[in-house]
Amino acid sequence: MQKGEDTFKKIIAHAKEYGFIFQSSEIYDGLSAVYDYGQNGSALKNNIKDYWWKSMVQYHENIVGIDAAIFMHPTVWKASGHVDAFNDPLIDNKDSKKRYRADVLIEDHMAKLDEKINKEVEKAFKRFGDSFDEKMFRETNPRVLANQEKIDAIRTRFVAALDNDDLKDVKALIEELEIACPVSGSKNWTEVRQFNLMFNTQMGSLSEDASLIYLRPETAQGIFVNYLNVQKTGRMKIPFGIAQIGKAFRNEIVARQFIFRMREFEQMEMQFFVRPGEEMQWYEYWKEDRIKWHQSLGIPKELFRFHDHDKLAHYANAAADIEFQFPFGFKELEGIHSRTDFDLGAHQKFSGKKLQYFDPETNESYVPFVVETSIGLDRMFLAILSHAYKEETLDDGSQRVVLNLPSMLAPVKAAILPLMKKDGLPEKARELMDNLKYDFMCRYEEKDAIGRRYRRQDAIGTPYCITIDHQTLEDNTVTIRERDTMQQERIHMDDVKRVVLERISYRKG
Repeated sequence: MQKGEDTFKKIIAHAKEYGFIFQSSEIYDGLSAVYDYGQNGSALKNNIKDYWWKSMVQYHENIVGIDAAIFMHPTVWKASGHVDAFNDPLIDNKDSKKRYRADVLIEDHMAKLDEKINKEVEKAFKRFGDSFDEKMFRETNPRVLANQEKIDAIRTRFVAALDNDDLKDVKALIEELEIACPVSGSKNWTEVRQFNLMFNTQMGSLSEDASLIYLRPETAQGIFVNYLNVQKTGRMKIPFGIAQIGKAFRNEIVARQFIFRMREFEQMEMQFFVRPGEEMQWYEYWKEDRIKWHQSLGIPKELFRFHDHDKLAHYANAAADIEFQFPFGFKELEGIHSRTDFDLGAHQKFSGKKLQYFDPETNESYVPFVVETSIGLDRMFLAILSHAYKEETLDDGSQRVVLNLPSMLAPVKAAILPLMKKDGLPEKARELMDNLKYDFMCRYEEKDAIGRRYRRQDAIGTPYCITIDHQTLEDNTVTIRERDTMQQERIHMDDVKRVVLERISYRKG
């Protein structure tokens, strides 16, 4: 088993053992690709949402937030292109009976070639050291050039086949590249076919009167159909943004990798409305802004990279993903898209309602262009959890598992721990607990030895443990222990709130 896969299995097991994520309906053997967030998981998830919302809405004067309904008029999805174009190209392996997205198989093959290039670059860097010219090496090394030529040829043909809906050529490419099933190693493939990802249901009291509606596959359309309402009632001037956090649903046939790809998931999206012709400068602005946001969480920048789309969605004229290095490789975390005026233009056409903006500065009316930032909340959760999970060997030879979560995101900010369950220590600890619980999430624990309690708090990512001992009764001081360094210091009980609040502040992010 590869190291990354082994670590990923440990993270999944840890997430269940410590109340972060459970399989949905587990007592009934579960529901595939659907998960529930436990007591610590829901707290971490809410903290991520809060951090994103503050960063996007509270800190920007020209961005506001809404909460649109999941159910929408069915014509919305006709106008958006989802009814006709929201498909995945699927292929089955006849021997393993496993189903795959054909485009992902090809992209993974290109990624392996890219990895070969990177290994050549790494080897050369070790050989030449500081004098190494990476740009020149990539432009002149025969092995690098050969692999890059293969990647470019595959990409050109692959994008053309998808653009032309030529599924036979997609299959032919898979066969020519000798792509094998990851499970069986077989190259015995079915034909490629398109599968629409939208869930549908009926709305109405009687089946004969019911209308076909869809569970929304994205949250963006709720913003677009409310664009005029928000603009007028909020007296918004371009450029301005509308943000939303909400559930979306996709009937993913190939759902795997834990919460990375689910059928019910949550998105954090912001649509930024701009003048036509200014969309590319704002597209670049939001690319830079969003990568800074991710890095503000203390995750090393080398774990992120941009990936520009080869095949653009029907609504976009530019698109890039921020990819994160999960234990199973670099995968999409957030998308930044220049959506042009496609969405508002389409809704204007299908609804018959004008969705134009009168610009007082230019004295003209126009349908605004849109730049979108869209991040999967569940994927963000997994990225943070994956980076935070550490197995450490301590100086005394003992082991601990710790979640080095950003302190402002941790489910519990401080654990209140009386050293013993007697001598008035629990009463003193309760006094501190009652004082702190109104300002941040605290947890009170008095069972087991103090070392075991420290380990439990480390495992859920609690940044601070406050221990009340016999000295507390004498001078009103407590021991505050820091999770990552395990260092302890003595502070006055009256200072605990101030110290913890300073250290978990968003301003520290």
